[in-house]
Amino acid sequence: MAIARLVMTAEALARMPDDGHRYELARGELIRMPPVGAQHGGTTVDLVGPLRTHVEQHRLGRVMVEVGYRLERDPDTVRAPDVSFLAAARIPPTGLPVGFIDGAPDLAVEVVSPDDTAAEVEAKVQEYLGHGSRLVLVVHPRTMTVTAYLPDGSARVLRDRDMVEGGDVVPGFALPVRELFRL
Repeated sequence: MAIARLVMTAEALARMPDDGHRYELARGELIRMPPVGAQHGGTTVDLVGPLRTHVEQHRLGRVMVEVGYRLERDPDTVRAPDVSFLAAARIPPTGLPVGFIDGAPDLAVEVVSPDDTAAEVEAKVQEYLGHGSRLVLVVHPRTMTVTAYLPDGSARVLRDRDMVEGGDVVPGFALPVRELFRL
């Protein structure tokens, strides 16, 4: 006897009552995200602050936190990177949608939590890049490094004295890696 797997849609995810947890969808499968810890939250803010300031000063687009992006349909995949950037040219004249954004962000940032496996993080990186992200940053608080991934398959590990740079995705943005790991 075959057991049918329940497949959830992005619309059903959006209608779920707020139970205090965050969720993503991976090919229709509901994934409950663990709450973030203090180190994760602090590192996220240490990136969001300077990135948002730069983006707003230069009117480059929008910086967002934990916004859902619908990457695939039927079955649906909705990912919510810890930090994302959407270029101004991709924002409709009417503004950001109320719900999920269709497509991947231009920049996706994942801050690795203690419960994240390398395979899970790599899968997200490939999903973002495969659906149009032009830069993915994976921030590793434990090793105090940032890995920058590009669509051409290249990756670069950035350490203490290196700079996290926005390249042509967030022109002019640069932040010393050490600024992400303040006490």
